[in-house]
Amino acid sequence: MTTRPWIVDDDLWARIEPLLPPWPARSPGPKPVDDRLCLQGILYVLHQDIAWQLLPLELGFGSGQTCWRRLDRWQKAGVFEQLHRLLLAELNAAGELDWSRACVDGSHVRAKKRGVATGPSPVDRRKTGSKHHLICDGKGTPLRVITTAANVNDITQTLHLIDGIPPVAGRPGRPRRRPESVLGDKAYDSRAVRRELRKRRIMPMISCKGAPNIKGLGKLRYVVEQTFALLHQFKRLAVRWERRLELHDAFLSLACSLICWRRLNKAGS
Repeated sequence: MTTRPWIVDDDLWARIEPLLPPWPARSPGPKPVDDRLCLQGILYVLHQDIAWQLLPLELGFGSGQTCWRRLDRWQKAGVFEQLHRLLLAELNAAGELDWSRACVDGSHVRAKKRGVATGPSPVDRRKTGSKHHLICDGKGTPLRVITTAANVNDITQTLHLIDGIPPVAGRPGRPRRRPESVLGDKAYDSRAVRRELRKRRIMPMISCKGAPNIKGLGKLRYVVEQTFALLHQFKRLAVRWERRLELHDAFLSLACSLICWRRLNKAGS
């Protein structure tokens, strides 16, 4: 693994560049900083979790304000969601997605500056926080992440996660967006959720409250905890600093894309 993980290699850039919105032919003001350099500045912040104004100018990324504005512009254009979907399709084409099951879970993070989708955390002395709700495939590849306030119940996001899986191409036929089964712990125990999953032709494998856990379920669900660990290795996601939810979600989508990119490289090596 490179000692400078914010450097964008040529193969990854070849996938990202076509997704970026073009600049106007006659844009006022000085020539904008190169998109690739701005992306590396964004990745630097994602990995190092530094304030935008502390972004080192000597690295050539432009100012923190420049990179922040570019992040905002690209998020509004849907660049990071498109990149995530593109890389999922490549993994699917390579046979690296396990659609036999999907795993769901939630993880709390501190929210230092409050903002949208923050609330009192039930696991952190009621300090302000957010929660990441994740669904991944059977191998731990992130399919969808939702950010809510920390006091939102996991069960309320189950169907949002399922229905939010993007259509994943890469194989003959229609793009796929439904796993065969969904694995969850007792926090997801609900007759209504089970009923809705079966309507979607998805088998619910969810432990019931007041009963022993389904035998062997923990060994199958460990991948979702592993994926959370990978997400929170990006230091900017371990603590939420963005007041604006869309900017925090931009970092989340970018991190999911980088995890997919690493797995794609590993599969091809």
